[in-house]
Amino acid sequence: MSDAADAGLPGLPQANPFREAQWSTPHGLPPFERIRPEHYRPAFEAALAAHDSEIRAIANQAAPATFGNTVEAMERAGLALERVAGVFYNLTGSHTNPDLQAIEREIGPKLARHGSAIYLNPELWARISAIDAGGLGAEERRVLDRYRIRFRRSGADLAPADKARIAEIAARMSELGTTFSQNLLADESSFTLPLQGEEDLAGLPPFLRAAAESAAKERGLDGHVITLSRSLIEPFLVCSTRRDLRERAYAAWTRRGENGGATDNRAIIAEIIRLRAERARLLGFESFAHFALDDTMAASPDAATGLLRDVWTPARARAAEERDRLQATIQAEGHNFALQAHDWRHYAEKVRRAEHDLDESEIKAYLPLERMIQAAFDTASRLFGLTFTELSDVPRYHPDVRVWRVGNPDGSEVGLFLGDYFARASKRSGAWMSAFRSQERLNGTVTPIIVNVMNFAKAPEGEATLLSFDDARTLFHEFGHALHGLLSDVTYPLLSGTAVSRDFVELPSQLYEHWLEQPEVLRTHARHHRTGEPMPDALLRKLLAARTFNQGFATVEYTSSAIVDMTLHLSAEGEGGLDVPAFEAEALRRISMPAEISMRHRTPHFAHIFSGDGYAAGYYSYLWSEVLDADAFDAFREAGDIFDPETAKRLRTFVYGAGNLRDPREAYTAFRGRMPSIDPLLNKRGLAA
Repeated sequence: MSDAADAGLPGLPQANPFREAQWSTPHGLPPFERIRPEHYRPAFEAALAAHDSEIRAIANQAAPATFGNTVEAMERAGLALERVAGVFYNLTGSHTNPDLQAIEREIGPKLARHGSAIYLNPELWARISAIDAGGLGAEERRVLDRYRIRFRRSGADLAPADKARIAEIAARMSELGTTFSQNLLADESSFTLPLQGEEDLAGLPPFLRAAAESAAKERGLDGHVITLSRSLIEPFLVCSTRRDLRERAYAAWTRRGENGGATDNRAIIAEIIRLRAERARLLGFESFAHFALDDTMAASPDAATGLLRDVWTPARARAAEERDRLQATIQAEGHNFALQAHDWRHYAEKVRRAEHDLDESEIKAYLPLERMIQAAFDTASRLFGLTFTELSDVPRYHPDVRVWRVGNPDGSEVGLFLGDYFARASKRSGAWMSAFRSQERLNGTVTPIIVNVMNFAKAPEGEATLLSFDDARTLFHEFGHALHGLLSDVTYPLLSGTAVSRDFVELPSQLYEHWLEQPEVLRTHARHHRTGEPMPDALLRKLLAARTFNQGFATVEYTSSAIVDMTLHLSAEGEGGLDVPAFEAEALRRISMPAEISMRHRTPHFAHIFSGDGYAAGYYSYLWSEVLDADAFDAFREAGDIFDPETAKRLRTFVYGAGNLRDPREAYTAFRGRMPSIDPLLNKRGLAA
């Protein structure tokens, strides 16, 4: 239970839930049922005013600057604003509506200007610069260092005119990122591919027919529809024997954000790239990529692009071999067309069945969602001693959301975990973890409230939702992020949970995926959704033997996106208007992108890098972290036990529980004893020579 400091806004009307200092809900959950769209604008206004007042008091005090009266005071400020924004932005991603979208367009630039005013405040920067670090503890020194880095990277050392321009850029970038996201959601939500009669359903197994029927019902339509939810469109591209329908669905999927009209993102991207390049130049960097990577493990674009090149070459060669096998299958069936991108998944599944005797429908029968949730929980219990108790009578923002209390072996509360697993029109695509409340000790004993958001296709009422192995891997991935937030053990909010270097933040999530692939875990939890029988050993062996199947395709699909991201942000394009499709095509031509494979995220819908700055010039991070996670799991193999207690203890201490207490290289070395090499990654993907 949280016993956090006051985050209330007493100036608000009595009916506004954000007025209350403490929510009386179980475990301090937001009272979702009472919060209405009209509550947000006044709550944001009051919270911004309160935070402004707190910052002025810190910056203008007469006492000499100390860690306590300046940095620690900043860490105690803004609690009400964090609470309002935490609820609001979680809902704009997972369960939005036109009212929330209108507020989002309005409030984003205000929050950007508010942040700029803090980090460009000369009096505040003078105080932080003057603090003597002597005598501070290790965590306090880390917080002070991180604040100084933040201020410098925000422009605190710039001349007044440049500071003003930096603030203008930040406000405009917020507008552009919000519009990009809302355009993307509009394109995703508006598309449906109706399947009329048995001919259009050809090749679709029962689980996919049921999911397509549920998608139609959710939209008030008869029959079956395919939407742009990944959990629907990907299995449709695998299973459908209607090549014309696969082509239509794939074209819609790859052209999101590029359809002309009000939701087209190309002009937005051009302006974002130009503004990012301008900001980087103002801050003294050669490009936005140099700015973005200056505060990461990679430290420079050269290091990141070097890794991408090292992986691209063997991946492209492997993909060429895979392409030839698919083309041979097409010809063996008596067809004379050349393999296209909308054909790849369909014929890859045929080759997989032929080479590994694997059927996607057979695998899914043993991977019901409920079993996979329990597999993720059981793995956390065996590694870290955690307990999970589902709560029924608690607030939730949608009926599909589930809530668990997470506990330690002694019964004390670690935090709350929310699972929001199913696709719906009000939710953006993809999968992610975020926090309604982050762990810290400075403002009381604050336990975290963490949410995982997925987009699985919901089964009809009374039926089990069945996952593909990739879906199950996504569930484990996001739960790894959730554990990073839940197990955080820090004093200061700035260092909490996932607030780490961008190319380190994927380590806990990608590492957690490894346990799903272990026979010990699958034999326990992969059970038939009807009979409860465990997955037969023969099927289990075939599944694990096929782990590196189609990895040339998967690696090319991902790495090409990372290369285009880096190429865009190494450029200074935009002064005369960036031609986004032409730039993308030229970047792909230079790396000899296979014509039969499309980028995992084409530029007009590349939300990772254009919905905000989080992964801009940073999509390489997944691969960088994969170098770490492949090596990190070897620590358990070397110990002879995938749940080895000593290794797990080091993992919790230096990775999952440590937040940003240490430099990421120092943290990884403390866990593993050394930095990793690329070899385990190439072996894991089946790309080693």
